[in-house]
Amino acid sequence: MEPDLAIMSMPGVGFIGMLLIGFLAGYIAEKTMNRDHGVLTNILVGIAGSFVGGTVASVVGIEFYGFLGNLVVATAGAILILWLFGRSEKPRAR
Repeated sequence: MEPDLAIMSMPGVGFIGMLLIGFLAGYIAEKTMNRDHGVLTNILVGIAGSFVGGTVASVVGIEFYGFLGNLVVATAGAILILWLFGRSEKPRAR
């Protein structure tokens, strides 16, 4: 049986699972990168991180399944997104 590869879902978890994983991944990435975001931003960063992390994982040949696999990949992708965003920001005047 093939995993669900619809555009608005993650393999093996569905829409509600995607939102939960997005929130958790965004929250973990937020705390890891010492940022302060809201719930919606955490969800969006986590979901975007799942696509980035999933793409990187598939390129290097890492397979991931289910809730925990998607959470790990989404968190890694979200951290990468926040790190890249932080590198592109101009330094703030103090």
